[in-house]
Amino acid sequence: MPRDYYEVLGVDKAADASTLKKAYRKLAMKFHPDKNPDNKEAEDKFKEAAEAYEVLSNTEKRAKYDRFGHSAPGGFGGGQGFHDASDIFSAFGDIFGDFFGGAGGPGGGRGRRNGPRRGADLRYYLDVELKDVLNGAKQQIEFDSENSCGKCSGSGAKSGSTPATCNTCGGAGQVIRQQGFFQMASTCHTCRGEGQVIKDPCAPCQGTGRKTVHKKLMVNVPAGVDVGTQLRLTDEGEGGYKGGPAGDLYVEIRVKKHRHFERQGQTLFTKLEITYLQALLGAEIDVQTLSGSEKLRIPNGTSTGGQLKLETEGLPSIRSSRRGDLVFEVTVKFPKKLAKKEESLLREIASLKNEEVSESSKGIFGF
Repeated sequence: MPRDYYEVLGVDKAADASTLKKAYRKLAMKFHPDKNPDNKEAEDKFKEAAEAYEVLSNTEKRAKYDRFGHSAPGGFGGGQGFHDASDIFSAFGDIFGDFFGGAGGPGGGRGRRNGPRRGADLRYYLDVELKDVLNGAKQQIEFDSENSCGKCSGSGAKSGSTPATCNTCGGAGQVIRQQGFFQMASTCHTCRGEGQVIKDPCAPCQGTGRKTVHKKLMVNVPAGVDVGTQLRLTDEGEGGYKGGPAGDLYVEIRVKKHRHFERQGQTLFTKLEITYLQALLGAEIDVQTLSGSEKLRIPNGTSTGGQLKLETEGLPSIRSSRRGDLVFEVTVKFPKKLAKKEESLLREIASLKNEEVSESSKGIFGF
C-alpha cells in the first residue's frame, strides 16, 4: 500500500500551495538523481515525492484524494504515470529550474554552446601615487585579452567552409545515457559541448576561433580614489563568442605608500620635528604638504605627542571635492650640546624661576 501523500511530503492536510511546493522542493533537492547516482532508494523516494506533489498540487486531484485516498475511482490521471526521471523533469521544470540551472534534469540548462556568448570580465590592478589621489590622473595600461579571430569571425572554420554538426551528439553538445531510472547527461567528448566540429580549421587561430590581442588603454583615475576602488570600462574585457558582446574591464586601484604621508580616509598624517624654543615660545614655520609649501602656526607650550592641523590640506573624496585635513604629529627636539651663551641664558631663567638645576653642564646635554 502506497504511503499517504501528506506523510510523504511531511505536511499536514491543511497545508497551502506554498507549503506543498516548499516541502517538495526540499525532497527533490535531497533525492535528485545528480546527487544520488546509482542509489535505488533515493530513486524510489524521488519518484514517490513527485507523485505526491503532482496529486496534492492539483485542486481537483487533491479533493479526490482527500475523499477516497489511493483507492480513488479511476486513479489520478498522472501522479502514478511517471515512468522515468525525464517525465518528472518535464512536469516540474519550473521548480527544478530554480536550483538546477533551468531545465531540471541531469545536465538541465547545459547543452550546446555554439550560440553567441558574452566574453568574460577582466580585472587589472593599477598602482597610483598618492598625488594622483589628490589631483586625479590619466594613466595608460597594457594587457592581453582574447577576442574572436578576425579571419574566421570566431567560427574556427577556414574561410569559405562551415563547421559540421557533431555526429556523436547530433549537435546537442551532450551525450545522454540511460542508467536504470535515470538519464545521465555528460558533455560530448568529440565536440566538447559545442555541437559542431571543425573539419577545415582556420589557420591563424588553428580552429579555436580565438586570438590573443595586446591592448593599450588610457584610464582616467578620478581624484579621491582609495585602495580597492574599482573603475569599470564597459566592453573592454574579453571579446564575445560567436558575435556575443564583450565583457567589461574592472581596473582596481592600489595606492602606493608615500615616504612622508600616511593616509586614513581623507585625512593625511605626517611627522613634524620642532625645536624646544619653538615649542616653548610658539612659532610660524614653513611645512611641506602634498600640494606644496604652507605656513603652520605652532602655539607656545606645544609638547611631544601633540597634534597640529592644517585644514583642507588632506585628500578629496571620490564623492566630494572637499578635502580632508593634514595632521602633524609633533616631536620636540632638544639639543645634545649647548653653546656657552645659550647655557648662561638658560641658567639665568632657571634662577629667576627658582628652579634647581645642575651646576655642571653635564647631564641631559651630554657634556
